[in-house]
Amino acid sequence: MSSIQVTINASILADRKKVWDYYTNPVHIIHWNFASDDWCCPSAANDMRPGGKYSARMEAKDGSFGFDFEGIYDEITEGKSFSFTLADDRKVYVSFEDSGNATLATVKFDTETQNPVELQRAGWQAILDNFKKYADQQAETAQKI
Repeated sequence: MSSIQVTINASILADRKKVWDYYTNPVHIIHWNFASDDWCCPSAANDMRPGGKYSARMEAKDGSFGFDFEGIYDEITEGKSFSFTLADDRKVYVSFEDSGNATLATVKFDTETQNPVELQRAGWQAILDNFKKYADQQAETAQKI
C-alpha cells in the first residue's frame, strides 16, 4: 500500500493571526493536540524555522499508550502556511486562509501504510476539530475582555 495525500479542513471563528498563534504556540498546542477526551498532549515544543523541529507528546490519559509526534520544518510563510517532514519521510502541509470573519485551516498529509486511510483521515480530522473547538473558545473569550 503506497502513501496518498489526504486533505482536511476546519473554519475557525478568529482572524488568521490569532489562528496561527493558537496552532503553532506550544502554550496553546497542549490544549488541543489530541483526537479524543481520553487523550492528552502533556508537552509540546516548536522551533518554527526551516530546519527547526516540531515535537508534541501525545498520550492516553490512563497511561496505556503514548508517542512523540515530530517533524522538521521545510518551508514557512509566517502567518499563512508551513510544511514539515515527519520522521518516516511523510509530508504535512498546513495553511490558513481568510474566509470572511473566519479563517479556513487546511491540513494536507501523506498517509502511512499501517492503518486504513479513512481511519487516518478521521483521526487527523478529530484533532483539527479539537483545535477548532479550542481556538473558537479562545477567540470568544478574547472578545469578551
